[in-house]
Amino acid sequence: MKNLTIFCDFDGTITTQDNIIHIMKKFNPPEWESIKDNILAQNISIEEGVRKMFSLLPSSLKDEVISYVLKEAQIREGFGSFVVFTKKYNIQLYIVSGGIDFFVKPLLEPYGPFEDIYCNIADFSEDTIKIIFPFGCDETCPSQGCGCCKPSIMRNRLPKDATSIVIGDSITDLEAAKLADIVIARDFLVEKCEELRLPYEKYESFHDVITIIETRLGVKS
Repeated sequence: MKNLTIFCDFDGTITTQDNIIHIMKKFNPPEWESIKDNILAQNISIEEGVRKMFSLLPSSLKDEVISYVLKEAQIREGFGSFVVFTKKYNIQLYIVSGGIDFFVKPLLEPYGPFEDIYCNIADFSEDTIKIIFPFGCDETCPSQGCGCCKPSIMRNRLPKDATSIVIGDSITDLEAAKLADIVIARDFLVEKCEELRLPYEKYESFHDVITIIETRLGVKS
């Protein structure tokens, strides 16, 4: 298999839950739920919503927030085997996450190295937590507010004539899914794919993902 390139989400995909939402539920700052609902309804951009939610938390909670999320996060079944599978067949695997560096990178460390990891960055130097978005939208992205813009990363990193696979679960994966040759989806992304009639394959574990790739592309483990 040549030029197979995978762009894989992190929160709710590699981990079993969305870690940003998990942090918000735990520390429960006022108004976070209405911000989350507005993101899902696409009333505000993902970048604006994530920035607003974290601005509700004081930076003095840094150690408590990091300790909590690293302790509670669970890696989805089969992810380790999936990474081995991609390395065996020289499949490029990019992690593209709307999550934050302080939990994305430590949780992935036992499974790396990866082709690259793209995520947002937390700054705890001010009174409240500030989120920095180093991988914003290019001029082609219709959203112009993705935060970590997955379609822009795909356009920048995807080799010519490559077959692209997007693996994800949520609204943050939708624009990337629209560009992909193959979409492997679960949860809210399934709903959006059906609504927009985007073809997709459904998964629950990364063992499912391996089987889908084997079946669709003829790769045998």
